[in-house]
Amino acid sequence: MKVQKEMNVYCPYCNKHTKHSAKLYSSKPERWMNVGRRRHERAIRGYVGKVEPVAHSKKPGKRQKLMLECSVCKKYVERVIHGRTKKKLEIAR
Repeated sequence: MKVQKEMNVYCPYCNKHTKHSAKLYSSKPERWMNVGRRRHERAIRGYVGKVEPVAHSKKPGKRQKLMLECSVCKKYVERVIHGRTKKKLEIAR
């Protein structure tokens, strides 16, 4: 799915429609010291079986997210593309 590089949308900080530049949202990688990972590593240490059951379910498509940066105030507004989709977002040049 292609989206425009620049679009005129509403900015809640400026309280008016301004030109925004679009960037793709990317989530941060998992932290290696978080509690869930440490607990799981402790549980699987030694001769044990599986700790968690394997889920056999159909995966839903991701909800694609855009970060729109205002050209006036330089603040970011996030926009979620409606519905779940398997298609990736692409910035049109």
